[in-house]
Amino acid sequence: MEENKTQGQVLFESLSFTAKNAWEKSSEDEKNKAFEFCEGYKSFLDKAKTEREFAEEVEKLALQNGFIALDKVIKDRKKLHKGMKIYHINRKKSAVLCVVGSKGLEEGIKMVGAHIDSPRIDLKQNPLYEDTGLALLKTHYYGGIKKYQWVTTPMALHGVIVKQSGETVKVVLGENEDDMVFTITDLLPHLAVEQMQKKMSEGITGEALNLLFGSIPYNDEKVKEKVKLNILKILNEKYGIVEEDFSSAELEIVPAFKARDVGLDRSLVGAYGQDDRVCAYTALKAILDLKEVEHTALCVLTDKEEIGSMGNTGAESVLLENFVANLCSLSSDTYSDILLRNCLSRSKMLSADVNAGVDPNYEGVQDKKNASYIGKGLVLQKYTGSRGKAGGSDANPEFIAELRKLFNEKNIPWQTGELGKVDLGGGGTIAQYVANLGVEVIDCGVALLSMHSPFEITSKMDVYIIYKAYTEFMKSR
Repeated sequence: MEENKTQGQVLFESLSFTAKNAWEKSSEDEKNKAFEFCEGYKSFLDKAKTEREFAEEVEKLALQNGFIALDKVIKDRKKLHKGMKIYHINRKKSAVLCVVGSKGLEEGIKMVGAHIDSPRIDLKQNPLYEDTGLALLKTHYYGGIKKYQWVTTPMALHGVIVKQSGETVKVVLGENEDDMVFTITDLLPHLAVEQMQKKMSEGITGEALNLLFGSIPYNDEKVKEKVKLNILKILNEKYGIVEEDFSSAELEIVPAFKARDVGLDRSLVGAYGQDDRVCAYTALKAILDLKEVEHTALCVLTDKEEIGSMGNTGAESVLLENFVANLCSLSSDTYSDILLRNCLSRSKMLSADVNAGVDPNYEGVQDKKNASYIGKGLVLQKYTGSRGKAGGSDANPEFIAELRKLFNEKNIPWQTGELGKVDLGGGGTIAQYVANLGVEVIDCGVALLSMHSPFEITSKMDVYIIYKAYTEFMKSR
């Protein structure tokens, strides 16, 4: 029998706030839904390991769910109407999806924005060379990685090669069970005395991240680089390319393994690219599943966040602004720039990005009272940036109070969090660029372990909770 609570205990429970474990707060039905939802999530992660592949899957799913391409809507001179579904793929590497609401655009839009690029290793434009009887590919890493994590790991090669004729050749090598894989070699411990005395950041250099690509020589004694020639011959036979075609290619090296359940209880997902595809996928699923909304709802999926969000596919571009401008134009016979400005200033966005979960092996980097935890639901991150909040966004308290009310009413577990102790670093998201447009914005995602590594960890319950949160936000009045 439960012991009677004292007056102080009752008062403490009514006045204090502590994020609870979401598994404990969930019914068996909710737990089963989380497991089922994550089966689709894992499958999607295996299909979309690059931003191009993600955008390609977005278009497939958009068409299957009744969305119409923005270009077609403009060409057919259609006007916006309640329930209309529109999508736009930008340069095959970013996307926007929209469900038109019953309220006018002048009353603002509800948006969820995520990025679909992840840390990886890219090929240089002139990558192929031969040395000591081996063929290798020169690389340039993309985003913030610990270089030593990417060696001696099975790797796959994904991307496109665009020939001089304009023909695009799609490349995916290393994903099928009977495929070859590639790897970046490392020094054996017996000979690594000098290497192991270096700082971890210097033990593996960027120029040493060369991908092992083959070793059989072409049978011709008069050829100087026989192994390189044999590789070029295989590539020519398979894809019809020559070495010069590498100069107009976009080829990415990613881990070759599939998304897997982690833990004896299968409560976690381990996979490459969960930063930020865990938020991008759940945001995408949320808008695909929307039926009717009052405020027009947008899902914004951008590229290049891991290197600063610049470029014509990143959040710093005019992608979002142009899409909303088109919506404004399609909503009336006469386009008005003031409608665009008013729409953006009255809009709200959840910047859907991950936070660093507390790792019991490395607790010292976190302020545990202001950190996020795996399995405790979504994470509201009021501000981002480095140290003194430099280069970040800081949400307004009125917006946070609105979200607290929404999530509490919908029984959606949530917590707050920062990205580590104040003086240890931090990071940015797309929030700051969207805020520059006048939009009310806050970072809202899930806690992650081993962020930016080849094998990141999320909680299945958190993944399902953030999907529900994005759905309820876009549906909210």
